[in-house]
Amino acid sequence: MSYPPKHHQDNDKNHIIEVIKAYPLATLISVKNNKPFISHLPLILNNDKLIGHIDKNNPQAALLANNSPITVIFSGPQCYISPSIYEGDSQLPTWNYIKVHIEGKVIAINDKNALKQSLIGMTQFLESPEHKYVLEADNPKMALYLDYIAMFEIEITGWEGKFKLSQDKQKTNFIAAKNTLIESTKKNIEEFLKKLL
Repeated sequence: MSYPPKHHQDNDKNHIIEVIKAYPLATLISVKNNKPFISHLPLILNNDKLIGHIDKNNPQAALLANNSPITVIFSGPQCYISPSIYEGDSQLPTWNYIKVHIEGKVIAINDKNALKQSLIGMTQFLESPEHKYVLEADNPKMALYLDYIAMFEIEITGWEGKFKLSQDKQKTNFIAAKNTLIESTKKNIEEFLKKLL
């Protein structure tokens, strides 16, 4: 049996782009001297390149330049799937998820005006319609922090969608798994947050 199963792979670029747009918080993985450096940052897709910003004090910032190789993971919705949702009793518990793996090469963008415009554009993209906050170009707080932010651009060399959504099940069970995933993402997280905060 080949791995990963083909029915759990979705390399339709349009599907992958939808995941990146809907779930822009990415996990960036760089490696130096066999040591992984990992950060979690929002990335915006622009003309098949990913644009991001990182605190210059972050040790990974030095690795986000010079065409360095990088792996990026975007995480979509995910949940546990109980066999009790399926028709029949021949299923086992599993975990369904949507992930996107990106391979690329990263370069630093050292233009302060490009950084400013990028921060404004990212804010505009991430703002929800009900909030409508606009980051103005002359915002004094942004000007204060520009010297501490590094901008980078990732040229994508590989796209891979890992969509494990019970595609191998009969239609009624596939739909039941899909509905479970939808419902699980709607659950109120208040009790969970109370345990942490």
